This record gives sequence, C-alpha cells and structure tokens, in this order.
Amino acid sequence: MSAMTKTTVYLDRADYERLKAIGRRQHRAPAALVREAVKNFTRRHTGQLHPRSLGAGRSGKRTLSERAEALLEGMGRSR
Repeated sequence: MSAMTKTTVYLDRADYERLKAIGRRQHRAPAALVREAVKNFTRRHTGQLHPRSLGAGRSGKRTLSERAEALLEGMGRSR
C-alpha cells in the first residue's frame, strides 16, 4: 500500500451506520470502504483515460487485424 495521508470526513449518521453494516458483511473496515470509494470516484473524474481518437477509425469489420499486413503492404514506399 502506498503512503497514506490522514484526513477527516464528516458523514451523516445514517450513511455511517450503513457503511459500518457493509463493512461487517464484507469483513472490511469502514475506512477501507471509503478509500475504495474515493479511488473509484477520482478515477472516473480525472479526465480522459484514453485518447479521444481511440476507436474513431472503427471499420465495423472484425477481420481488420487479420488483414493488417495486406492492407499496409507498400506503405511508406514512393509511388
């Protein structure tokens, strides 16, 4: 586990009780559940994880990788 920074989070009593109940069922500490939730939240809200161009050239044909060598043949040569 990486270095930890201590912080204080104020939760509604009902939310905290539900968090403790989940922790008991999963045999995990409430703090571990909060760390996991924060990790998931920050990953979802940290901008683009993949280039926007990823998948932009989708051909819809599943044979593209099988035909890659043939499609690239002659690429980079002068005409």
